[in-house]
Amino acid sequence: MTTQAHDNDDIPEEIDFSGGTRGKFYHKNAQLQLPIHLETSVQNKLAAIANAKGVDLSVFVNDLLKKDIELIQMSR
Repeated sequence: MTTQAHDNDDIPEEIDFSGGTRGKFYHKNAQLQLPIHLETSVQNKLAAIANAKGVDLSVFVNDLLKKDIELIQMSR
């Protein structure tokens, strides 16, 4: 097996990774919390409804999505 030299010309010399640890922040069963971006008008309407109900916007949106998922699954 031959080892090829890596071309690191695009990495500035002042960056030193020699003390780095590969996989230091890797967690096998980690789940990512993906950011969801809403259109401004949608976010404003949902925020107003959530506020009127006295619940957090994230809780309100998650509840709406859970109900939609149930409806989708029931229609199959």
